[in-house]
Parts: sequence; structure tokens; C-alpha cells
Amino acid sequence: MITAQGLRPYVTLKLATSLDGRIAAANGESRWITGAEARAAVHAMRAAHDAIVVGIGTALADDPELTVRTDPAPQQQPARVVIDSQCRLRPGSKLVRSARAGRVIVYVTETSALEKRAALADAGVDVRVTRGLMGKVDLTQALADLQSVGLLRVFVEGGGQLAAALIEAELVDRLEWMRAPILLGAGGVPAIAPLRDERLSAAPRWRRVDVRSVGVDLWETYEL
Repeated sequence: MITAQGLRPYVTLKLATSLDGRIAAANGESRWITGAEARAAVHAMRAAHDAIVVGIGTALADDPELTVRTDPAPQQQPARVVIDSQCRLRPGSKLVRSARAGRVIVYVTETSALEKRAALADAGVDVRVTRGLMGKVDLTQALADLQSVGLLRVFVEGGGQLAAALIEAELVDRLEWMRAPILLGAGGVPAIAPLRDERLSAAPRWRRVDVRSVGVDLWETYEL
């Protein structure tokens, strides 16, 4: 059981959305919302971080590898991290199958199945157990643990539930937001799940520090 507390990494949340803030169409289709230039910029940002983090929903839906694909390739790939409260990551996923070639960390709760944890560990995954908060991984504890093992810059790439949880816990320092010139409508999947307090007065306030064009897309940077 992880007990690390205190300091945490610098956390950047990356969003790649339609103009109306959707990360997928109503049928779940999400590749590709943004253009090739924006995707290349995201790989460069990945290379500047120590760890790439996704929630289990993104890991199951997209089956990503979460590697940096730049030319030239980085000297060292970031660690790949999945927030997976009930240890649902599939043993046959790209992340698990590549765990011996590059570090994969999965954070689970103590209520997750022991046999599922063991299967991931046998495949080379670093399975780390946190206390559960309402059945979910304690994100503050998980980030403190990443800090304790030397992962000081974290790049969060999805999905909406994880983004909302991090924002509510005030654990996001920077937003990198890629907006594609398309509209997906209310049926599309939102980039950020509902926040508990929906009052305008309670909305987190961000300061835009940069905006630029990247191919056909718009790239905005915000700090809390």
C-alpha cells in the first residue's frame, strides 16, 4: 500500500477537442479530431514530460501505447501511467504487452481483484495500490507517489472523468488545449465530465498565456 504524501509533480492536462469541447462523436469515434500538425505537437509535449497519464476509460476505449513518436526519437520514453481503480486494464492491451520494453505503472485501489493485479505484475506492469476514495484511486496520493519515484512532470491525456477529478481536486497546473474547427454537438463525448459544483461562482478560473495556430487547429495554453 502506497503511503507517500506531500509534494506532487507539475501536472499538465492536454485536451484535443472540437470547437464545442467534445473528444469523440456520439458513436464513440475519436480518431482523429485534430490534424497531423497538432498531433505532432502533442508528441513533442509528451517528450518533455516524465510520465503520461490516462484514465482506464481511455485505456480501454483507445488501446493506446502512449509512446513518444518524434524524429529523432527521445533518448528515454516517459513512463506510462493508468488510473485504474478496479484493475480493468486488459492483459492483452498494447500497454501491458509493451511493459517490459518501457515502464508502465497502474494505480489501483485495495478493493481491486488480487488475481488481476497479479496478472499485470507478471507481465511486467508496476501495480501500485492506493487507498480508495469513494471507490476511486486517491489522485493526490498517486501523484505524490509519482513525485517520490522521480517523475516530476506529468502529462495527462484523458479522459473526461479523470480530467474532472483532477480539476476538482485542484491538481492541474496547466492546460494545453487543441481545438479542431469542427462541431460535434451535445451528443458528443465531453472533454471534461460534470463537476460537482456547477455554480458559475465556483467555476475554476484560468489565465490564457498563449494562443497560436497549429495547422488547421487552434492551440491555447492556460495556467490556473
